[in-house]
Amino acid sequence: MAVTTPAATTPREATRTAPAPPARRRGRRGGSLWVKAAVGLLLVVEVYPLLWMFLTSLKSNDDYLNNSTWSLPSTWEWGNYTEAWTTGHIGLYMKNSVLAVVPSLALILLLGTAAGFALQIMVWKGRSLTLLLFLAGMMVPSQMILLPLFTIYFQTGLSGTLWPLILTYTGTGLPLTVFMMATYYKTVPRELFEAATIDGAGILRAFWTISVPMVRNAILTVGLVQFFFIWNDLLIALTFTNSQDLRTVQVGLLNFTGDFGATQYGPLFAAICINVFGTLLIYLFLNQKVMKGLTGGAVKG
Repeated sequence: MAVTTPAATTPREATRTAPAPPARRRGRRGGSLWVKAAVGLLLVVEVYPLLWMFLTSLKSNDDYLNNSTWSLPSTWEWGNYTEAWTTGHIGLYMKNSVLAVVPSLALILLLGTAAGFALQIMVWKGRSLTLLLFLAGMMVPSQMILLPLFTIYFQTGLSGTLWPLILTYTGTGLPLTVFMMATYYKTVPRELFEAATIDGAGILRAFWTISVPMVRNAILTVGLVQFFFIWNDLLIALTFTNSQDLRTVQVGLLNFTGDFGATQYGPLFAAICINVFGTLLIYLFLNQKVMKGLTGGAVKG
């Protein structure tokens, strides 16, 4: 009578088919639950203030002052958005913000990208010292330069226009932009520019046709960061805007008052919602490109 023995299993197959120990599986499941709970808590912390702000924008003044802060609106005052846009002039303030932000952002990105290219790709004496000077500009508080700038703008006749905002935003945003773009240019292989030079490309062509497409995610990331800095600015805009026709969004939000200085909370929160959700949509639309840009300068190669 023949006796059959089970086929021998190799150590690799035994390891592959062996189930995980119960303690390890429970540990993995417990860690996953903790991660989900932390993400859920973070989601509540982030989303609930936005929901509360939206619900408050639909309340009347009496509803906001007399009822609980966490209660739902007694009557849904959708007219608060119309009042914020017309009576509160939020449309005019947003237009002024766009007219101040877009030229400033264009100058910051153009000059900052060109400076980063010159400091990292081009070889010339004194570029390290120049980069240190840009870094020193990041350490100067903007509050210290407001009074001298106000005097200069007044003496040159620029007061009463949006040019003080554009010039100030450009000057204060360049140091950080130059530093970040110089960091991103470290990841661009130098061999590409050497090959372009051998093929007869000049500096301008190498900059526009080679370097700019390769760091476009970085330009988008830096541009979005600077956009939020400039758009949410209050101090500089409040200092250099001397009339209602020049107020930006953040300064205009201070103007939602009624008789005897009483704050109109419904239209005020409606205007805040228009401002916040508008910028939030911009970030959600560009989220993936921003993530690529944030990791683009982390590793050289």
